Amino acid sequence: MKITKTEFDGVLVIEPEVFGDERGYFFESYNEEKFFNAGINIKFVQDNVSKSQKGTIRGLHYQAGNSAQEKLCYVTRGKVLDIAVDIRSGSPAYGKYFAVELSEENKKQLIIPKGFAHGFSVLCDDTIFVYKVSAPYNLKDERTILYNDKDLAIDWQVDSPIISGKDLKGVPFSKIEKDFIY
Repeated sequence: MKITKTEFDGVLVIEPEVFGDERGYFFESYNEEKFFNAGINIKFVQDNVSKSQKGTIRGLHYQAGNSAQEKLCYVTRGKVLDIAVDIRSGSPAYGKYFAVELSEENKKQLIIPKGFAHGFSVLCDDTIFVYKVSAPYNLKDERTILYNDKDLAIDWQVDSPIISGKDLKGVPFSKIEKDFIY
């Protein structure tokens, strides 16, 4: 497993070792011992799966308080642009984002720590996005930042985005609460 640190503290790109032959391929999407030995000590408690059509944008979401989540994200079919926005007040990267393409082909994974909002845009039809979280979903602690906030200026790489009603009601970045301190 290859782990690449990013310019954002705690945001990691993971490339699992893939074993392929004429039958297809095999890789471990998660191995607690290997992650722990690599310094990634996250206890995941829930797996989530979403299927989306090309042009869909999901996010920007995060959980606050005791429901704050660390995530391990990857794609089993299709391709996404995965986004992590630093929302840790006082961080040198506050309000900046990291983007990486996750796909069935590259098999890359993204670790997103607490203190980051998360979203992704779907770059091809019938994409299946999988993510592990370190805390269960809690409606009262759920937060949504407006996906097209001008201060964030995220290039989602989609022309005609498909957005849920909930995500259209996200708050501007300048109005989010200081739920995370760097």
